[in-house]
Amino acid sequence: MLGSLAFYRRILKDKVFSAPYFQRVKPVPAEQAVATDRQLPTIGHGVAGIMAGWTVSFIAAPVEHIKARLQIQYAVDKKARLYSGPIDCCKKILRTHGLHGLYRGLAATMLFRSFFFFWWGSYDIFTRTFSTHTALSAPAINFWAGGLSAQVFWITSYPSDVVKQRLMTDPLGGELGDGKPRFKKWKDAAKEIWKTDGVRGYWRGFTPCFLRAFPANAVALMAFESAMRALPE
Repeated sequence: MLGSLAFYRRILKDKVFSAPYFQRVKPVPAEQAVATDRQLPTIGHGVAGIMAGWTVSFIAAPVEHIKARLQIQYAVDKKARLYSGPIDCCKKILRTHGLHGLYRGLAATMLFRSFFFFWWGSYDIFTRTFSTHTALSAPAINFWAGGLSAQVFWITSYPSDVVKQRLMTDPLGGELGDGKPRFKKWKDAAKEIWKTDGVRGYWRGFTPCFLRAFPANAVALMAFESAMRALPE
């Protein structure tokens, strides 16, 4: 995902935001700059985030779908489980429901990853703020901006992730024999959550996710930006 993000940042910078109007954005001092081109405005980083999110969705959607189905197999006896593993799960879904079945939840995945706008937009804001108002080193800026922006992302996106998981764990039905489907689209899953649990249903499990977001993404983004800085122009 970070690779496609860097790609879209560069494309937007060179092809879209190179107009004189966008050049009014004040760049970060060179000694504090991070890997991304600081002439790209905040909205450009947000748009690049959406584009990267949509791109990776076509890989992530089937992977997350299979993972979700394996995670709800609670039978202690492995022989009683419908799927013996990820490959078996993939084969059975493809055999009974085709590629469309494997990609169930793609729209919900793309909706969830549309909130990357807030992740990478806020990452740029935090980076600019720390660069301007602190004496932190570039890696430290990446660390704090990465962790805080990830928390912004989960605050804005978590309900859509809950809806996505509900849709992906809904029975596919038919020859697969896993039960009767309840939802046709992600909107149906969203309505069901509202009907049964209200607003709280969209935030179930939020606290551990929120607490994990900062350290995991802070370290990852610090490493990524450091690697990008080490690459030749």
